[in-house]
Amino acid sequence: MKNRSLKIIATSAIGMLALAGCAPAEAETLDNGDQKDLTIAVFNGWDEGVAASELWKAILDEKGYNVELEYADVAPVYAGLSTGDYDMNMDVWLPNTHAEYVKEYGDDIAELGTWNEEAKLTIAVNADAPIDSLTELAANADEFNNTIVGIEPGAGLTSAVENNSIPAYGLEGLEFKTSSTAAMLSELTAATDSGENIAVTLWEPHWAYGSFDLKNLEDPEGTLGDAETLNVFGKSDFATDFPQVAKWMSGFKMDLDQLYSLETAMLVDYDGTEYGPIVEQWIEDNQEYVDSLTE
Repeated sequence: MKNRSLKIIATSAIGMLALAGCAPAEAETLDNGDQKDLTIAVFNGWDEGVAASELWKAILDEKGYNVELEYADVAPVYAGLSTGDYDMNMDVWLPNTHAEYVKEYGDDIAELGTWNEEAKLTIAVNADAPIDSLTELAANADEFNNTIVGIEPGAGLTSAVENNSIPAYGLEGLEFKTSSTAAMLSELTAATDSGENIAVTLWEPHWAYGSFDLKNLEDPEGTLGDAETLNVFGKSDFATDFPQVAKWMSGFKMDLDQLYSLETAMLVDYDGTEYGPIVEQWIEDNQEYVDSLTE
């Protein structure tokens, strides 16, 4: 009986030690009080978010953080922010594009700052096209091969054009061709090279505005919504775990020219996916601006 009791005590002690060994380690912190490890979630295929996230990864890594970028689709990113699996995301479009996600997860995520107020959905044409407004497109459809070139069928922009723009401006006679953003950009490139008119669905900010001579067609009926803002959101306790980064995010601003310059360097002039050296060179070329972000 005594030996059995000793075995039970010994087994319990081993179990307690095992449990102690499984306890989560305390997060490593920097001298400024921030946790060292930070995960930025990046929306797949949203170039402005890729550029802003890569920029801040380079800035924060240089200051001693260990930043990881994790790519995912929009819905999983919001879910991950709400559970703390991701620390922040830099590409929240408000008040329209991501309104439903913010409404759904609003109690479990935190707004950290607005870095651009010029975002919008558009139908764009080559700058020398003979029209300036969506009200003129139906009457001049033959100038654009009776086609509007769209992006992914499930995109919010595609839905807005189908449900709002086409009926509002009588564009039912044009083919609305959807497939992918890459296919749209390929057709835009071909039309530009051949000097042909083209109408495409697009959004600002996008690097295409820095690479092609484009103009947005006026939308007097407001079918594509008003200008939107680009915002940084984090997990609910972000400011507790990263008080300094939270302050930097609250002051972060980047205008379209700066963003297009960075996007062009990363996504147009460079054909790879290892953006680190490209971003470092852009930082060197824009050092005064970059330094101001963390003053």
